[in-house]
Amino acid sequence: MAKYKIVINAEKCKGCELCIHFCPKGVLGIDDSKTNSKGYHPASPLNEDCVGCLSCATMCPDCAVTVWAEE
Repeated sequence: MAKYKIVINAEKCKGCELCIHFCPKGVLGIDDSKTNSKGYHPASPLNEDCVGCLSCATMCPDCAVTVWAEE
């Protein structure tokens, strides 16, 4: 079974949390320790439980989320 990796482009992310709310596994969260150049706290992966459903990437209005299959 393939493992999946979520990559968030922090500069594009405005912290709207749509990716967080639609993730069925609770993989994403807001990283309050980071701020992008626009002043937003970007989302980031909290664990490695991604199942590759692409809900986060589909819901992101800024196309800041990419999901990769790892072999």
